[in-house]
Amino acid sequence: QVQLVESGGGLVQAGDSLRLSCTASGRAVSVYAMGWFRQAPGKEREFVSAVSRNGGNTYYADSVQGRFTISRDNKNTVFLQMNSLKPEDTAVYYCAAGPYLDRRSLAYNYWGQGTQVTVSS
Repeated sequence: QVQLVESGGGLVQAGDSLRLSCTASGRAVSVYAMGWFRQAPGKEREFVSAVSRNGGNTYYADSVQGRFTISRDNKNTVFLQMNSLKPEDTAVYYCAAGPYLDRRSLAYNYWGQGTQVTVSS
């Protein structure tokens, strides 16, 4: 089994930066592609970014392209560097692990509990 725990969320002002971390336990997370998703109140879970299992390929939602950067250490941690945050980035952010890099949440097998990111204007 794989357990994922996110950290690094918080309350910031527009234009600020945050770095989210997702730490895995159990099976080595390097076996998996990793994704970040977010969910705002009353909305569906939304793809944010994903990285392949070897870190060689990354993908971003249009809404975060140029502002967010995903990376991994190929051990047990994946990161999401979030710059130039906007109020519309406010959401609970979840990390996920799956066999393939995918923009669909249904493709991922394991999920963390989420970490809250709140961006004030």
